[in-house]
Amino acid sequence: MVEPWQDTTLPVHVRAADLLARMTTEEKTAQLSSAWIGAEPTDSGASDVAPGQHTYAARSAALDALLPHGLGHLTRPFGTVPVEPGEGAARLAELQRTVRAGNRFALPAIAHEECLTGFTAWQATVFPTPLAWGATYDPVLITEMAQAIGRSLRAVGVHQGLAPVLDVVRDPRWGRTEEAIGEDPYLVGTIGTAYVRGLEAAGIVATLKHFAGHSASRAARNHAPASLGPRELADVFLPPFEMAVRDGGARSVMPAYNDVDGLPAHAHAGLLTQLLREQWEFTGTVVSDYYGISLLEEAHRIADGEGRAARLALAAGVDVELPAARCFHPADALPEELLDRAALRVLTQKCELGLLDPDWEPVTGGEPVDLNPPHMRELARKVAEESVVLLANDSGALPLGGGPRIAVVGLLADEQAAMLGCYTFPRHVGVHHPELPTGVEVPTFAEALRVEFPAAVFVDEPAAADVCLAVVGDRSGLFGRGSSGEGCDAEDLQLPYGQGDVLDKVMASGVPVVIVVLSGRPYALGRWAERAVAVVQAFFPGQEGGGAVAGVLSGRVEPSGRLPVGVPRSPGGQPAPYLAPPLGRHGFPSVVDPTPLYPFGHGLSYTAFSWGPPLCDATEFATDGETTLRLTVRNTGDRPGTEVVQLYLHDPVGTAARPEVRLVGYARVPLEAGASAEVHATFPADLAAYTGADGRRVVEPGALELRVAASSAHVHHTVPLTLSGPVREVGHGRRMWCEMRVK
Repeated sequence: MVEPWQDTTLPVHVRAADLLARMTTEEKTAQLSSAWIGAEPTDSGASDVAPGQHTYAARSAALDALLPHGLGHLTRPFGTVPVEPGEGAARLAELQRTVRAGNRFALPAIAHEECLTGFTAWQATVFPTPLAWGATYDPVLITEMAQAIGRSLRAVGVHQGLAPVLDVVRDPRWGRTEEAIGEDPYLVGTIGTAYVRGLEAAGIVATLKHFAGHSASRAARNHAPASLGPRELADVFLPPFEMAVRDGGARSVMPAYNDVDGLPAHAHAGLLTQLLREQWEFTGTVVSDYYGISLLEEAHRIADGEGRAARLALAAGVDVELPAARCFHPADALPEELLDRAALRVLTQKCELGLLDPDWEPVTGGEPVDLNPPHMRELARKVAEESVVLLANDSGALPLGGGPRIAVVGLLADEQAAMLGCYTFPRHVGVHHPELPTGVEVPTFAEALRVEFPAAVFVDEPAAADVCLAVVGDRSGLFGRGSSGEGCDAEDLQLPYGQGDVLDKVMASGVPVVIVVLSGRPYALGRWAERAVAVVQAFFPGQEGGGAVAGVLSGRVEPSGRLPVGVPRSPGGQPAPYLAPPLGRHGFPSVVDPTPLYPFGHGLSYTAFSWGPPLCDATEFATDGETTLRLTVRNTGDRPGTEVVQLYLHDPVGTAARPEVRLVGYARVPLEAGASAEVHATFPADLAAYTGADGRRVVEPGALELRVAASSAHVHHTVPLTLSGPVREVGHGRRMWCEMRVK
């Protein structure tokens, strides 16, 4: 007989509720728990991939103790130690059979993995970092990439991916800048939502992190308190999450490690329940960041024991404890009402994934599995190519000719590390297994350059060269094991490892120098900008990144990336995000100038574009209305290229201090030489909304200005607008997108 919870013709919430009613307290609690197989503690923490792992792993429940009552999650079966994909799928299938055999309902666990730069598994395609996604300004491509990543996860039996990161960069000294998409909430929201759509379309549960304010930590120190007012939280940090929940269909959210004004996110009912559940109507699961519940006791010190930490998190709205069962256990008598609430959410998600179906079987594995097939490598190449930003080329030194004498210098010129972010498998786990090969081919910049320029002569010293390529940037790592990455925060934005001295030396040689930056954050380049003949930036561009950057230098790839974060002129003066009101910019009464060397949205091309005057359907409309703007962009050069049309909003007078400009729309416009296209932008008044002093988000009548621009500082045209009518309050149903069409 098929029980109601097994009946696939019934709604998932009915099935989940029926199963919940049959469960004991121990079985319900088990659904909130997880097991991390293979994460044995070390004394030093030298190989930790989660904060405090070497301490907490030793005090987490063993799998055997959990099995009699069931299990909610299996943590990183592929991303903990290197495992061949087919063998890993077989191991996971066997583990799922063990989990099912151990509990009376034969329920499997949800298997989750990291997938921030592709599937974080040995032999899986390594994609560019999220900061590089932001540089593409191409949501369609990011959706395609995410869907491919999701399919690879499903192919080996994984159900949930811990991505994307939707933290808005406020101070790039933060080590996790490489994991973020950019410094603008609209860019982060649109690109992040695109990633969510792709992952969810592949049947993988997308997990939004870190909710919220993680990147606002004081002095950009990882886990430090976030000094945020309610307006900044509402208008800068929350919109990307709201977009990804409402428009992307994300089914999981992960709270941040930090506190906001003294309230740790893992115990913040205002965020996790009142806002996320009640206002945004989110129905998925909230999963803790790794050991985030334990940190309520041992770091935030708002709990006097594991049981108290568990009750605080559960009451706030956390449903699952990751990565291992430590605080959520029956011995602490979790409140039944809260226990039922969380367990029902987990069971509902398992039902959506088919894990409650009577005919469910794990992916068997055993057969060879290719996690780096040609179409994935091609996608990685395309994302990398679109993300490379040409910052400067005043002398026309680029593209390079076919057979120059080239000197390649720099610490990172011949290192794979220069291509890989901290959540790539080689840098996240592989560094602890030096006996194994990388798993995928990752050409270094120097290797890719020799392929790109077969007729060139490569010399060792700049004096003997026609041009010197000076390669600078980062090595990614975790918790101090790199210059960029989680726990690798910087005191200032000078180039690490003494690389500035290398640039000084090659600049003094008299040979034309092209600076190539391969990094996880922007670095101050003002010291050399006027002496370099060109500057190229790539943000950890992945396994195909070497060829992408080399292709831009040769001209085979037309540069089309645009900066998702500004590049500073000097190492100090931080933070300096472009989202600043007038007093946040340079001027009296401070002598510190935070103006970036290259602003948000900046990027050059090898061709030229003209922008016709914009035409607007209406320059005056109601506070609940919209207008459509049209302009023609023409490629006036002699080679194909892609322009990125950006739309910024300037609000001259508000009831609160407003950013001088903020991005409200963008579109990539690919054009053949001599060709033109018409760009249509439909701007809804809702995009002018902001949070006032009373906490209400409103659209106010009055003057506005749309700026049609090539960057936040390079404006081609301005369009004055007037909103008429009453002040209008807007909520979760407001329009958050500017529809951009290229015809």
